[in-house]
This record gives sequence, C-alpha cells and structure tokens, in this order.
Amino acid sequence: MKSIPRELQQDRYWKGTLHIFTNNPKLQRYAASYIDFEECTINAEGLKRIARPWSDSERFMLNLALHLFNERYKVNLSDMDYLDTNNRQIALKAIQMRFAG
Repeated sequence: MKSIPRELQQDRYWKGTLHIFTNNPKLQRYAASYIDFEECTINAEGLKRIARPWSDSERFMLNLALHLFNERYKVNLSDMDYLDTNNRQIALKAIQMRFAG
C-alpha cells in the first residue's frame, strides 16, 4: 500500500478503515487501486462491485471498513459470526479505533 499521510492515520474516520485495509490480506491487494490518499477518497462502489463473488467474511470486512469511513455504508454486526479469530480481532480493533474518541 502507498504511504499513508500522517493526518489520515490520525483521523477518526480513516483510522479504523486503514487498520482493516492494512491488516486484511484480501483488502490489501485492492487498497492502492481503490483508495486515493491525495484526494482522501475511497472508490466504495468499485470495491463493492469487485467484492460480489468474495466470501461472506471478506465482504463483511469490506463493509465494515466502508462503514467506519462513512456511515452511509451499512454493515450488519451480526455478520461478524462469519469471521475467523484473526479477522474478528482486526474488526474489533478497527471499531475501537473509530469510536474511542
């Protein structure tokens, strides 16, 4: 992934999202193509389109990352049941980063 600007690393809307993208191997592969750090944007619709054939757990991680970035992207927290232990820890840490104030 490209170098992440310091201000985004500290921003409450970016922190959790970036945590998921940097720690989930599937999302790492697509970050450079779908996140524009100079414009501070995420091509969410493009990501959702390519994620259609992904597993339930992979789509949940994407949906959570998008929700933490912008609440208009909805996520069902009950879908965390799809996650393995590692991804559950990534998800919980990302939620904590976003809402810890």
